[in-house]
Amino acid sequence: MNWLTLGLAGLVEIVWSQSIKPTENFTRPLPTVVCFALGSLAVYLLSRSMQTLPVGTAYAVFTGIGAVGAIGLGIVVHRDPLSAGRVLALALILGGIVLARVTNPE
Repeated sequence: MNWLTLGLAGLVEIVWSQSIKPTENFTRPLPTVVCFALGSLAVYLLSRSMQTLPVGTAYAVFTGIGAVGAIGLGIVVHRDPLSAGRVLALALILGGIVLARVTNPE
């Protein structure tokens, strides 16, 4: 169950990462409140997953999911450039997430 919570935390982190820019440097009240709420929810879910998962593993997987999602959305939604290096970086991050999951003693 904690892996599911961790996955959800990572998904919320992806949404949170996309909520930062609309705050316009935290000058827009409603987007700023949404941004802080999403960030808080992501960290709360992360902390719940750490009840049984090792802190280092949980945090690495959490940030890995967020990084892959943010880069992926950047490529798809914002038309950020796609290169062989970025694809390799994403593959390595995904591989690390999978390896962390399959080698966890839980």
